[in-house]
Amino acid sequence: MLIFFNDLLIRLLFIIDFVVKTVFVFAYYIYSKLIHQVFNVNMVENNKKHNRNPIGKPNQTIVKRGVIDANWQKLMHLTTLMDTKSEKEEDTDKKESFKGTFRRNRKKKIIEQNNVAKNLKTLKLNNKLTELDIDAVDNVKEETRKDKKNKLTKFIAMDCEMVGIGYNGDDHMIARVSLVNKFGDCIYDKFVKPREEVVDYRTSISGVRKEDLLNGEDFIIVQKEVSEILKGRIVVGHSLKTDLSVLFLSHPKKCIRDTSKYKPFRKITKGSTPSLKRLAKEILGIDIQHGEHSSVEDARATMQLYCTVGKTWEQALSEKRGYSRKFVET
Repeated sequence: MLIFFNDLLIRLLFIIDFVVKTVFVFAYYIYSKLIHQVFNVNMVENNKKHNRNPIGKPNQTIVKRGVIDANWQKLMHLTTLMDTKSEKEEDTDKKESFKGTFRRNRKKKIIEQNNVAKNLKTLKLNNKLTELDIDAVDNVKEETRKDKKNKLTKFIAMDCEMVGIGYNGDDHMIARVSLVNKFGDCIYDKFVKPREEVVDYRTSISGVRKEDLLNGEDFIIVQKEVSEILKGRIVVGHSLKTDLSVLFLSHPKKCIRDTSKYKPFRKITKGSTPSLKRLAKEILGIDIQHGEHSSVEDARATMQLYCTVGKTWEQALSEKRGYSRKFVET
């Protein structure tokens, strides 16, 4: 029995060994076939890729790339031209942009100079001033002077003449208002109709007469017109508190230049309030207020006084809080 079982086991082992070997060989055969097919396909595809361009013809990708590069260079050239044009336009815009009163005045001067240069070129004159050149320059100056005449400026000088009302004529009432621009041109001068009975016309000082007030303007109209002119501007005057009070107007403190309160002017009278007549005599060297006063003449005198010390006055005010250097006019 034992010998029988031993022979049976040996035969089974041989059979199993044979089956395993045959399965292994069969699997190896299939694996090699698959690998061979895969590699042959790749090689064929690679050969097809290499032989895609026929012999004797240039590579199409290189040709297309050259066309693209040429078009790209044209596009870059156009963009650079556009950029240069835009930069030139911006430069011209910057040159022609003038903002603010000072820059606008500068623009006017440049335009005037260009006009004079064009006139000189038409006459074919180079670097030699002749009588025609001098006349052309004088004409331009006269035209600019006419344009500036009777125009509002940042600084306005004001002076008022008053008459006496109330008991014994001690109270003040507005009778005449005069406004002068920075160039000394009278831009506003009107008599005002009385709203109360006038006790004293003060003609020897004010120069106001009864017929002047009868032909004058209504107080409300004068008040409105003066307030519109003074709005946003710097008011120059002598004892402006009384002038504004008779008009029933107020003005920002930082926009008031009162020559009666300016400290360097008060040193002339050793600290006391100087009169406009004395300031004009001492500083400007002119005599005013001989007999009857003129509000236009007084306003011009105050503007001249301010212009003599304008820069130092504005610099002193700019150091204080609430004032700005933008009020300084050069």
